[in-house]
Amino acid sequence: MRDRDLVRLHWPESRRAAFDTALALDDRLAEVALGAAQPALGAIKLAWWRDQLAALDTQLPPPEPLLSRIVSDLMVVGVSGANCAALADGWLQVLEEEPDAAPRGAALFAILGRVLGSEGVPGGEAFSRADLARRSGEPEWLRKLPAAPTTRPVRPVTLLDALGRRDAARFWPPEPEATPGRSWTLIRHRLTGR
Repeated sequence: MRDRDLVRLHWPESRRAAFDTALALDDRLAEVALGAAQPALGAIKLAWWRDQLAALDTQLPPPEPLLSRIVSDLMVVGVSGANCAALADGWLQVLEEEPDAAPRGAALFAILGRVLGSEGVPGGEAFSRADLARRSGEPEWLRKLPAAPTTRPVRPVTLLDALGRRDAARFWPPEPEATPGRSWTLIRHRLTGR
């Protein structure tokens, strides 16, 4: 079991497929960005994804299963191809000479917020930094971040940031995913916003 499985339980059942698809897109872009032998190759592949995602606003998807899922799960609830393309751009920022995790987190939170019918979900950086530390094994991605205030309707999204702040506070090595303590963090955040 992973943290995202715990977070998914806090989502409305009717929106869980969209949640899964948004995270599947983030995972695919992570594979492209972090799996490339050289950052320039990763950037070229991310540019392809960005173009394909942006094109979903005006044309049918090519025969790529994930692009079809984006149309059927995300676009029907108000997420645009441009919103998804912004996530690819966020991953490009991770590959920069001076990498920045914040745009990737903000783009993912914007997608997830739209799934819930909300605009401008705050946060994303704590989640992005903790996730990048786990994926890359590089603890320098972690640092303490201030708690971001959240409103109740978007807390299913900001649960991911609550776990990121927990990881930043504990620093390194990362705590195993889906532990009772992490579940308690999700419940506390859902109830109090902290």
